[in-house]
Amino acid sequence: MDHSGHGMTMDLPPFTLGRGLEWSADPFFLLACLLGLGLYGWGVVRLRQRGDAWPAGRTVSYVAGVLTIGLVMCTKLNDYGMVMFSVHMVQHMVISMLSPILILLGAPVTLALRALPAAGKGRKGPRELLLALLHSHYMRFVTHPGFTIPMFIASLYALYFTPLFDFLMGSKAGHVAMMVHFLAVGVVFFWPIIGVDPGPRRPGHLMRMLELFAGMPFHAFFGIALMMASTPMVETFKNPPASLGIEALSDQSAAGGIAWAFSEVPSVLVLIALLFQWHGSDQRQAKRKDRAADRDGDKELEAYNAYLASLNTRQS
Repeated sequence: MDHSGHGMTMDLPPFTLGRGLEWSADPFFLLACLLGLGLYGWGVVRLRQRGDAWPAGRTVSYVAGVLTIGLVMCTKLNDYGMVMFSVHMVQHMVISMLSPILILLGAPVTLALRALPAAGKGRKGPRELLLALLHSHYMRFVTHPGFTIPMFIASLYALYFTPLFDFLMGSKAGHVAMMVHFLAVGVVFFWPIIGVDPGPRRPGHLMRMLELFAGMPFHAFFGIALMMASTPMVETFKNPPASLGIEALSDQSAAGGIAWAFSEVPSVLVLIALLFQWHGSDQRQAKRKDRAADRDGDKELEAYNAYLASLNTRQS
């Protein structure tokens, strides 16, 4: 297959981690990462100037998420990923399962809602449009598990085991569109489960865990299918360049192992984050109950004092 549309030569030397991490930026993702970091930084600075606090942990998580996108799309990993199934699978797993989790834990939507100015009565600015989108029927639909789980699964099976994958890999625009799709599907899948931003759906913590475990096993099955296959299953990677010194079937098996092993990473990350969120939610609820009990106690004391005062009045 001709990958010249991606603007790269076919005679890549054998892959090593050092070569893979050399700078080789995709213009679209480079610009998107810089824009994402710039807008987030603007929001944090705006809050600080106003005297409002913003958790440092959220900033670190968001920046790490954007940097993981840059890592797989703005280095030679992106070049090798066009001709090596195993490297491509690293890109896919990172951009669809690790980057979305880190970005969502950074709460970019919450930051935007706090940093963007209100447009004023009867007017609609960016903040009002964002709020309208969050509460729209569209967002309610795309964050429903009846949509997110099948889409998460279809992004593997319907893409890799049909000619669609080879079509997208045949051009730079198609490859970028596919990677954007992986990122978007990851964000939509993990948002109702782990996101701290406001959204149209907020299931209970137990339901979030069930949604997580409903999707994750299919990644493992997909990886096992690649590892057990006796012939190359994806046309794009059937004839790797001789300069790489790899064999297509063993590279496919490595890709399957990466998909299988990587499915455990987000599961652990999400479970840890969910447990922390659950614990924090219980603590906040307990504090609310304590405050309500204090208020009720104060009311009872006031009523009792009023009763005593009325008795004194009668006796007088």
